[in-house]
Amino acid sequence: MRIALAVGWWRIARAKIAHTKFVRNLICRPLLSVDSPDIWKINPGSSSHFSSHPSSNFSASNEKIGVVLDGKLIANDLKSRIAGEVNEMKKAIGKTPGLGIVLVGERRDSHTFIRTKVKACNEVGIVSVVAELPNNSKEGDICDAVSRFNDNPSVHGIIVQLPLPKHLDEEKIMNVVSVEKDVDGFHPLNMGNLAIAGREPLFIPCAPKACLELLLRYGMDLRGKKAAVVGRSKIVGLPTSLLLQRHQATVSLVHAFTGNPEKVTCQADIVVSDVGTPNTIRGHWLKPGAVDPKRSSGYRLVGDVCYDEAIKKVAAITPVPGGVGPVTIAMLLSNTLDSAKRCYDFT
Repeated sequence: MRIALAVGWWRIARAKIAHTKFVRNLICRPLLSVDSPDIWKINPGSSSHFSSHPSSNFSASNEKIGVVLDGKLIANDLKSRIAGEVNEMKKAIGKTPGLGIVLVGERRDSHTFIRTKVKACNEVGIVSVVAELPNNSKEGDICDAVSRFNDNPSVHGIIVQLPLPKHLDEEKIMNVVSVEKDVDGFHPLNMGNLAIAGREPLFIPCAPKACLELLLRYGMDLRGKKAAVVGRSKIVGLPTSLLLQRHQATVSLVHAFTGNPEKVTCQADIVVSDVGTPNTIRGHWLKPGAVDPKRSSGYRLVGDVCYDEAIKKVAAITPVPGGVGPVTIAMLLSNTLDSAKRCYDFT
């Protein structure tokens, strides 16, 4: 997967993000909607997703070079803080945060992502346990693995590595994860509380949280800014749009059925893209001085936004690799630590 972020020519200054206290045991009512999957297609003869404009239409003459938002630097700072708090918890109460990971199948990318997450846990002192299941596993087998983590008091966070094999009901399995251990933030209660003003989820999804951390760390005021979120997945697009609204941005959600999507993105001060198609967002899709964050996918790290074009036009941009990805991992560690602190009433 790939995430991309672009922001206007605002004053770029490093700033510490203020952390929000979570409120427990909040309830939201379920909403019904038509579930039409986004299928992003490349137009024949065009390297852009929707537009037939050739890349030569983009002119970089006399354009400013955007600031590169350093995700590795921020992730290292976050991990240093997390490691310190984990050490304090171990010394004070003899407890260590634990992360349970369910991995199904033999996808190389999934195994690579899990190795990265396990390594990050080791770096900060979080104990990780991986339950590996074969590709032909039944839903009951996977639900049982999740339930064992739910019942294990030494496991404070649970993630199910996505995507799952196609024969499995992803929603059914994800809903087995206890809301108190849902460090991915995908549980309907967590997602619903994020959507309702005045309520707070126990956990915010890691990638959207990483995007906001990058923007706020670099001193960007989101109030009243126009934001375009390209893609509406529950992992990135939908929660990112909700989180931006929480920060008083005016948000447009662009998806595969949006007519003339470049007309939306070129008016936005902030563009967040996670459609999974390399170089979907070309330079002429972006407003001069916008901001863009990216996420990687597969084995060749390429963002949804055409980086070479965008960096000459936007105010700030995240690279691939080294942008949103490292901060996303740090947010997973942070959510796991928060869950352990809540469990032990440790402050």
